[in-house]
Amino acid sequence: MSADAPLFGLVLAGGASTRMQRDKAAIEYHGQSQLHWTFHLLSQVCAATFVSVRPDQREEPTRAGLPQIVDRQPGIGPLAGISAALYAHPKAAWLVVACDLPFLNEQTLRYLIEHRDPQRLATAFKSSHDGLPEPLCAIWEPAAREPVLAYVAAGKQCPRKFLINADTLLLDLPDARALDNVNTADEYRTTVAAFGAKADKPRTLRVQYYAILREQAGRSEETLDTTAATPAELYAELRQRHPFQLNPAQLKVALNSDFSDWNTPLRHGDTVVFIPPVAGG
Repeated sequence: MSADAPLFGLVLAGGASTRMQRDKAAIEYHGQSQLHWTFHLLSQVCAATFVSVRPDQREEPTRAGLPQIVDRQPGIGPLAGISAALYAHPKAAWLVVACDLPFLNEQTLRYLIEHRDPQRLATAFKSSHDGLPEPLCAIWEPAAREPVLAYVAAGKQCPRKFLINADTLLLDLPDARALDNVNTADEYRTTVAAFGAKADKPRTLRVQYYAILREQAGRSEETLDTTAATPAELYAELRQRHPFQLNPAQLKVALNSDFSDWNTPLRHGDTVVFIPPVAGG
C-alpha cells in the first residue's frame, strides 16, 4: 500500500476505566477533557479524526459531539476500536492513540508520521519501559485490515502481540515519557502535580446507607469531605473506610433521589445513596 493512503486519526475512548474508577476520557489535565484534547492533537496531523466508542457510549456527553467509529465487537479491548476503524475505512491508514496519554505531544506524533513506512503493516514506537511495540500510539496501514480482522476472528485480542508478529517498523521513542498512560487515582494525582494543575477541590457530600451496607458501615448516613469526582470513585474511597463487600456491579446509585450513572460528576452538597440488591430478589 502506498503513502497516498489518507491518514486518519482514531482516539480510543471505549474503555471501562475500571482501575481509575472514573471515565479517563473526561479527566482534565490541559483545561479540557482528555478526549477533546487528544482529538484536537490528532486533528493537527490527520486528514480526519474520529473517536472510538462502544455502542452504549454513543450518546455519552463527553463523546456525543465528536465523529465516532462504533465498536463492531465490544468487549475485546483496544482491538475492537482498531478493527472497527480499519473495517469502516479500508483505504485509510490510521494513527491510533489512546485517550489516557496526557504527556503526548504534537512533536512525537509528527516524528511517527515522518518515519512511517507505508510498505509495512504498521509503524510503532518501542516502549521506553520494555522495548516492545506500543500499539496505542501507532500507524496501522490499510494492508493491516485483513490480518487484523482475521486475528480478531481467531479469538485473539492483544494488539501488542499482533504487532510483535506482524511486519511492523519499530522506532525509538524521542520523548521517553510521551506515552506514559494514567490508569489509577495515584497516577492521576502524580500527573496533576507534574503539570502543576489544580487537583479536584474537596466537596461535602451526604451519603446514605441501606440494608447490608448500613450494617457494614455501622450507620445509616454520614457527611464527609472528599475529592472523589464520581460515585464510582466515592465508593472506592468508602471501601477503604468500611468493610463493604459488594462490588459496584452489584449496586445501584442514586444522586439527590434520582437513579444515576456511576460516572456522573459529583457536586458540593449532593446526597448519594448506594443501593444494594433486594434480599431474595
